[in-house]
Amino acid sequence: MGHGHDHAHHNHTHGANKKTLTIAFFIIASFMVVEVIGGLLTNSLALLSDAGHMLSDAISLGVGVLAFKFGEKTASYSKTFGYKRFEILAAVFNGVTLILVAVFICYEAIERFTNPQEITSSGMLVIAIIGLLVNILVAWILLRGADTKENLNLRAAFLHVIGDMLGSVGAIVAALLIMFFGWGWADPLASIIVALLVAVSGIRVTKDSIHVLMEGAPSNIQIDEIIKVFEGKEGIPTIHDLHVWSITSGQNALSCHAVVSKNMTIQECQKLLNSIEHDLLHLGIGHITVQMEDSEHAHENSILCKNDHESGHHHHHH
Repeated sequence: MGHGHDHAHHNHTHGANKKTLTIAFFIIASFMVVEVIGGLLTNSLALLSDAGHMLSDAISLGVGVLAFKFGEKTASYSKTFGYKRFEILAAVFNGVTLILVAVFICYEAIERFTNPQEITSSGMLVIAIIGLLVNILVAWILLRGADTKENLNLRAAFLHVIGDMLGSVGAIVAALLIMFFGWGWADPLASIIVALLVAVSGIRVTKDSIHVLMEGAPSNIQIDEIIKVFEGKEGIPTIHDLHVWSITSGQNALSCHAVVSKNMTIQECQKLLNSIEHDLLHLGIGHITVQMEDSEHAHENSILCKNDHESGHHHHHH
């Protein structure tokens, strides 16, 4: 019963996430075009670097939408987890794109420090202010309508937008400095600051995603707490082969072998499993497979109570 509710909740947030991302994608993509044109017309590298950041934003949001679409595809015999990992691959692609954008902007900026360019600061200021407002709007939409805490994909998108916001602020400050003091170097300087922000978020997203692809233990899961759940149960002296990993962000899985007291009946086994499942669900693990065996025949499958929490099928083998 509890699980049905959990699943419905997951589907609800999933739908909301997708819709929110789609709206954000269209707003960002449209404004990015405006910013590119503005950057070229006003000759501002700060605007162009902000547009570069917005491009990576638009890519990340677009890929995010696709990831949700792919993630909905059901599991098949060749892809037993469905396409849920696509989201993580999208996040890696996203992170790497960000790092490349950052390197390119820095390269351009260094060039500009040596050959300062004439910049139309008033046009630059107007576009940068609109850019800031657009970013604030998108950040608000994402925060209000989506799960930016748990979902890696959405967190990446949200970080992009925050970075973008700072980029717009940088462009506004640079435009004002050029207008009032004629400091042409403020433009490449602002673009370098944006580039560094872009690089930092790129590295962070890439690192997190690779951790998931390497089947690393989810950062929000305490392994010792999980071991305590098993060891706290009467009838389980030891466990081994414990694995905890993420299928995609927010969906954690566990498998392990539990050695149980020799004279346990199937019914007692089942009861034990149910209470383990219940406790682990509270620790954030939804997919649970526990193989039970007695101490004499550990690994020989003498008594296997297997239970995959998701399907609700209980297999018993004597």
